[in-house]
Amino acid sequence: MRKIELLAPAKDYDTAVDAIDCGADAVYIGAGKFGARHSATNPIEDIARVAEYAHRYGVKVYATLNTLLFDDELESAHAQALALIEAGVDALIVQDMAYWKMNLPIALHASTQTNCASIERVKFFEEMGFARAILERSLSKREIAEIRKATNIELEAFVHGAICVSQSGRCFFSRSTSERSGNRGECSQPCRLEYDLCNDKGETIIKSKHLLSVRDLDLSARLGEMIDLGITSFKIEGRLKDRTYVRNIVSLYRQLLDREIAKRNDIERSSVGRSTIEFEPNASRTFTRGAGEYLFDGKRRGVASFDTPKAMGEKVGKIVRVDRRGIVLDRKHDLTTGDGVCFIVNGSLIGTNVVGVEGERVQLNRYDGVAVGVELFRNYNRLFSQAVERSRVKRTIAVDLHLRFEQDKIVLTATDETGCVGLSTAEYTYEEVRDVAKSEEALRRQLSRSGDTIFEVRNTEIESIGFVPMSVVANLRREALANLEQSRLSNHSSELLSASLTEVQNRRECKAQYPSKVLTPQDNVTNHLAREFYTECGVEEIAEGLDCRTSTIGEQVIISDYCIRREIGECLLEKPRLKGDLYLVRGTKKYRLSFDCKACQMKIIDEQ
Repeated sequence: MRKIELLAPAKDYDTAVDAIDCGADAVYIGAGKFGARHSATNPIEDIARVAEYAHRYGVKVYATLNTLLFDDELESAHAQALALIEAGVDALIVQDMAYWKMNLPIALHASTQTNCASIERVKFFEEMGFARAILERSLSKREIAEIRKATNIELEAFVHGAICVSQSGRCFFSRSTSERSGNRGECSQPCRLEYDLCNDKGETIIKSKHLLSVRDLDLSARLGEMIDLGITSFKIEGRLKDRTYVRNIVSLYRQLLDREIAKRNDIERSSVGRSTIEFEPNASRTFTRGAGEYLFDGKRRGVASFDTPKAMGEKVGKIVRVDRRGIVLDRKHDLTTGDGVCFIVNGSLIGTNVVGVEGERVQLNRYDGVAVGVELFRNYNRLFSQAVERSRVKRTIAVDLHLRFEQDKIVLTATDETGCVGLSTAEYTYEEVRDVAKSEEALRRQLSRSGDTIFEVRNTEIESIGFVPMSVVANLRREALANLEQSRLSNHSSELLSASLTEVQNRRECKAQYPSKVLTPQDNVTNHLAREFYTECGVEEIAEGLDCRTSTIGEQVIISDYCIRREIGECLLEKPRLKGDLYLVRGTKKYRLSFDCKACQMKIIDEQ
């Protein structure tokens, strides 16, 4: 039976608990250093707390160690990895092959930043003993199918959240503008800024647009196809997102995945427990730059958002009237006081908030740019956000209780939906009851009270009813459920230890040839352990990683499956009007665009 995993981001302990309670089968979280989100770090003690909370439900915890390492950081990185293993995480997500050389007793996942974008690369990681490959976000369903057909390794794919315009791990754009590097966890997101598109004569073709800012990913309608393609883990992006976003999006994908799993008899979810929420999830009502499916169906136009890189939210209507009493929209709406709204005028995003609603009329805090014909979007839904924030969210595991009366003791057995067992006993001298039916009803009522535990009593069975004070039964129930919870944790620890030992033993026996004999500065070799790794895998020429250099001038700083020419209808394969070289210009920075039409990719070279 193939297991399907919903993988959620965790900025911190509280967000991790929200994700788990809303139905995540796994969470990924960053420690103090060496994670690709410098602003989402956590002390080891908090990660240990996350692991303990998660493992009660069979939920896994993956630690992100997905930045490049320098030689003087190897010892510290090794120590942090060991501390995370001691804290109980289930796997490490890594970019730098130095971690493979450390012989760590835990499963390793090849980060999307290792450029899991081809059969050859994914096959290589499989042969080197990685437990999972995290696929490049720009892969199409055809490419995913080809990778799945050629490999057996677990495949993880992003289904929701922000898209990096560059292939992951091959972006040095931030590094070209500052000391900050995406491969070191400090991306400054220059791809979200405005640029001019110029030709080789210095003429401006497009002025001051967000030419590299692509819309957010939303594959919620394609989950069934992705299951059929062989995806194991469905990943939600967003370790910097707030708790409202995590609650909303995790709840939505939990519902959608459960529907898909129910249609099939060869898959099951990888953790247990039923989540109860008090709101109706809606992806358009928390942060989104505009939902899209990016390149899932293949290379195409219409994936960028030239006007703004910010969240616009849900469209609520077009303005058909403006007067001193407010505005009127072309359709019914549920705008309310306190909502945040925005609109685009002359290519610029303008934001304001609703200060009153009277019938069909909406009063805004400011009216700069408001005019008939302007489309209005709501990027903050006050009532929805409050509903999500205030919702009581709980996740429970179904349990059956069996109460047995013997001559000298009472035994209560708690068995959960996975077959895990917890026992409790109490000394007892058997005494018959006068009214069996009444006593049985009272016993069932007491046994069904699971309180603030993680369990929900599904069935109760009582054998040989005898007289017993309800306080004794209550103590038996509490003890049995506590023992069951501890049994679940112990089982997970045993399984984790066994799996970790197997993983490291497998890696010791692995040896594969890397798909290329030459590594360029864009291949990210920044320390001697990584160099040793690739040399042992048959690489003959290894350039120093670009992050080790003081300048990126003359170097390729982005390779992307997104193409500006394609996006503006000037594809080189379709008789374009624009001839010659094209450049992105912002201030003193100038980048040349190079187009590999055979691979259908765009490369950006730092010219200045």
